[in-house]
Amino acid sequence: MAWMRAFTLSLWERAGVRAAAAPLPRAMPSSQPSPARGRGSKAAWIRAALGALLAATFGLAQAYAIHDDAGQVTHFDAPPARIVSLLPSLTETVCALGACERLVGVDRYANWPPLVQRLPKVGGGLDPSVEAVVALRPDVVLMDSSARAAAARLRALGLKVVALQPRTLADLRRVTERLGELLRQPQAADALLRRIDAGVQAAAQSVPGAARGQRVYFEVDAAPHAAGRGTFIDELLTALGLDNVVDAAMGPYPKINPEWVVRADPDLIMISRQGAFDLARRPGWAQMRALRQGHVCAFDAAQRDILVRPGPRMAEAAQLMADCAAHRLPADK
Repeated sequence: MAWMRAFTLSLWERAGVRAAAAPLPRAMPSSQPSPARGRGSKAAWIRAALGALLAATFGLAQAYAIHDDAGQVTHFDAPPARIVSLLPSLTETVCALGACERLVGVDRYANWPPLVQRLPKVGGGLDPSVEAVVALRPDVVLMDSSARAAAARLRALGLKVVALQPRTLADLRRVTERLGELLRQPQAADALLRRIDAGVQAAAQSVPGAARGQRVYFEVDAAPHAAGRGTFIDELLTALGLDNVVDAAMGPYPKINPEWVVRADPDLIMISRQGAFDLARRPGWAQMRALRQGHVCAFDAAQRDILVRPGPRMAEAAQLMADCAAHRLPADK
């Protein structure tokens, strides 16, 4: 399924970093030149120039290594200036860290922020066009760690690949910090995580007390697959005081038998607007309390992207869920 494949998973020319040469100090005239003083001044200038050169070199282009989620260690002599990103959540995080202008190519599903829509599309996260990626001359390729075959092909061609796998909120934190290290923007990564934490907390505070503990069925696509326990969607529901109706034994994104949902009888259904069109036609669903009482939130395409991408917009995702609970569930039990 196209979306699930992508899920499990601004231009500039590369600028060469070079140390600026220190300006030569202007010699002061002396009516009584001293050979010893001349030798001392020359030595002092050499030491000053060498110090400036070393400071510029190591300050701007110090080598470093990135450990990714596939167990690979990739070495960099300088922060990457040309980036291809093959996972929408990674693309969004790069931009949220202030490096959107470094992106030179993205996967076919990337659409936020709007700037990335103008970038070359190089295929899907699991099936990128290797030729298209190579043609963009990236300093690094970002991709989901589950795309092992594609990553191996790109590495075999000499490209640097950093594979990351955001699946939970803890993964989101780790991936954001790792991208901050890669981009040499650790402070921006810390600030982003603080904003996400504050936004999720604010969303949780906006959920009415009567809605807490209500059982939610969150459908991620029309197959249908649901968000199971241990996923970042499940963790957001928990943070809001809501309960995921899907049992842990069913896995992270199980394919659901529609009749199972009828038996589970959730208090609230969260689903895409497209998927909501035929809910009443599913066997037995017309008689479910959630449908009869209007306890269904149908999210449009833009909202759905926010909800299903574990990236910098997690606070917005939490607020969408909180608003759904506040407006669709009864004000009192």
